[in-house]
Amino acid sequence: MSGTRSKPGRTPQQARQIQRIEKIGTGIRPHRIAALLVVLAGLVTLGVAYFAQYVLLLVPCELCLWERWPYRIVILLGIAAALLPRKAGRAVLGLAALTFLANVGIAFFHVGVEFHWWPSPLPECNGILTPGAPLPATPGRPCDAPVFLIPHLPVSMAAMDMIAALVLFVLLTTYLVRKPKRY
Repeated sequence: MSGTRSKPGRTPQQARQIQRIEKIGTGIRPHRIAALLVVLAGLVTLGVAYFAQYVLLLVPCELCLWERWPYRIVILLGIAAALLPRKAGRAVLGLAALTFLANVGIAFFHVGVEFHWWPSPLPECNGILTPGAPLPATPGRPCDAPVFLIPHLPVSMAAMDMIAALVLFVLLTTYLVRKPKRY
């Protein structure tokens, strides 16, 4: 009966059977669920960016393209974390959290360029791009011209990305700093 609580009217054997039944519903380990959520977040974010580019025909600048790389990396890290054992998977999720934080930095830099707090150091921030065409070496939108996804909402896509990456970083970090349950 060690470690098994039985409610009044239940034998210890019945309590163990109920515990086994409850474990069946939670067969996926928490770090794997978190890893799959990280993959989903990366896919959704990239999906929004590609939807804005190819369906809404919003032309990205070079910094917009830079902001997509951390999500590609996070997708790969999430897949790796889902396949690894708990400790290694949590370590890889830590790298994914740092990747989200790096994206916060890139997006903040982009927002600063949009607000003219500093100039873009990228020479590729000028040029012409045909919407829907393959991306040339020089994107067609200057980095200091904000792209607004939602009309009449004065929040640029770079600012939305910064907020999204910050929220994802905080959520993932919160998960990682809590004490993991033994299983």
